[in-house]
Amino acid sequence: MADPVYETALGASTKDKITLLGQDLAEDVMGTVGFGELAFWLATQRRPSQGETRVFEAVLAALADHGFTPTAIVTRLTYLSAPDSVQGALAAGLLGGGSRFLGVTEDCGRFLHAVLSEVDTLPGDDGGWDALALETVEKCRAEKRFLPGLGHHVHKDGDPRTPRLFAIADEEGLRGPHLELFAAIGRVHPRVLGKTLPLNGAGVCGAALADLGLPLELLRGFALLARTAGLIGQLAEELRHPVANDIFLSVDLNNRSVPPDPHA
Repeated sequence: MADPVYETALGASTKDKITLLGQDLAEDVMGTVGFGELAFWLATQRRPSQGETRVFEAVLAALADHGFTPTAIVTRLTYLSAPDSVQGALAAGLLGGGSRFLGVTEDCGRFLHAVLSEVDTLPGDDGGWDALALETVEKCRAEKRFLPGLGHHVHKDGDPRTPRLFAIADEEGLRGPHLELFAAIGRVHPRVLGKTLPLNGAGVCGAALADLGLPLELLRGFALLARTAGLIGQLAEELRHPVANDIFLSVDLNNRSVPPDPHA
């Protein structure tokens, strides 16, 4: 019986050569292709244009680090507990990427795509996009559904990443329907919700990634890719200026014993 053959367009090795995406890794990729461009290429198996690379790398930069978020804190604390396990510390932070932090990128991209998939003809101007967005927000309000990408716990008056990413997409001619709908939601939601919420950076990143044609199933993966760089930075700073032990002791030395509170 012949041995099975496992086909792949990704990495493959022979005795004297490594190929990646049909390229000679050593001669054609190393020192020639940037990491952001390569990550896009690996996910789509097509080489991105310069404009696509710029938008994609802007998304990665936007999501890399956002201060002492839970993902950063747990990475530092895990490293404090197991300094022999850098991979464990990084994994701990990445496992915290969910519906409140990082996962919004995927949630927003999927939400916008679901709305657009129900539209026969895309709007041709801001008025049309606003009408679609108004219908979308009203439907979410009626169904008591959360609108992903709206609001931020710190940037109450506007997330600075959002207008910048819109501008980069505009400059590169890559403002597609997901970004258009997201922008329209930002314009019309106060009419329905009675208050103005900022379009957050994680949401606009999801819209931009969807407009680049990246697989919706992988949008959170790109957010985690970006945050990995940020978490490495958190660990590097922890080595130079440790704070994890102070965080630990602030809880350990200030806890208070109380009687059990069983559920009814």
